Amino acid sequence: MPVSPPRPKGPPLNALRAFEAAARLGGFALAAEELCVTPGAVSQHIKTLEDWAGTPLFERRSHGVRLTKAGSSLLPKFTAAFDQLGHATRALRGVAPAKTVQIAALPSVAQLWLAPRLPSLRAVRPEARMSVTALETPPNLSRDMFDLSLFIAVPGKLEAQHVLARDEIFPVCAPELARKIRTPDDLAAQTLLVDAAWPEDWSLWARQAGVTLLGDFGSASFSLYAMALEEARAGAGVLMAHRVLVQTALDAGQLVCPFDIAVPTGKVLVLTAAPGAEDLAAALLEAG
Repeated sequence: MPVSPPRPKGPPLNALRAFEAAARLGGFALAAEELCVTPGAVSQHIKTLEDWAGTPLFERRSHGVRLTKAGSSLLPKFTAAFDQLGHATRALRGVAPAKTVQIAALPSVAQLWLAPRLPSLRAVRPEARMSVTALETPPNLSRDMFDLSLFIAVPGKLEAQHVLARDEIFPVCAPELARKIRTPDDLAAQTLLVDAAWPEDWSLWARQAGVTLLGDFGSASFSLYAMALEEARAGAGVLMAHRVLVQTALDAGQLVCPFDIAVPTGKVLVLTAAPGAEDLAAALLEAG
């Protein structure tokens, strides 16, 4: 009679993922955002892992968490393991007969910068389908199955990262409205349009430009930058523009700068390519 004794069970894979993400990113909330779960779920997964291991991996404090000595020693091994799993999964995806190019981009970048350049990508991969996912934060290309990511962010030091343009901001409006705006003081009589993702844009511009904003600025907020841009085109107010997002409208004369005061944000439009997507990155770099 064959003997099939029960074998020791390892911890759940989701618990291991939660630990690695929280340890690498430095907190449960950031891990939850990356894994698309709640911070409570991350906390429960890590508690499960600690119970299984019989030792604490994080110190819980009033202002967050910190890795224990045991947790710190384990992090490099788990990070390498999940990176390898990501590479293996990407290789598995590559054997599929139907190819899809997966692109992650900030919503405003996807709509206003990437959309006109998709034909350049289709020319490089005519047999592939293009799929664009709008995200608020850049994905981890070592783990997520994206080929390219496009975000306005502080540049990093990744070898596969390319700076496409420096991010700078300045007011823009429809030509008719610009005739009423001679100096920054005239902005007090206008509706200032704000993108909800960048609520500090007007304050940043005013501070660096040495301008005092009067009145109730930022009185019209939009969760989609493209909508704020359309309102500016329609003459409904003055938009704090990011050059990479409004250059087409400026070139077409749909928007103008009432005065030439542009300030850098310290960020850039950055393109990151996963292994095997170098030809796609080159096409976007050439398209400019």
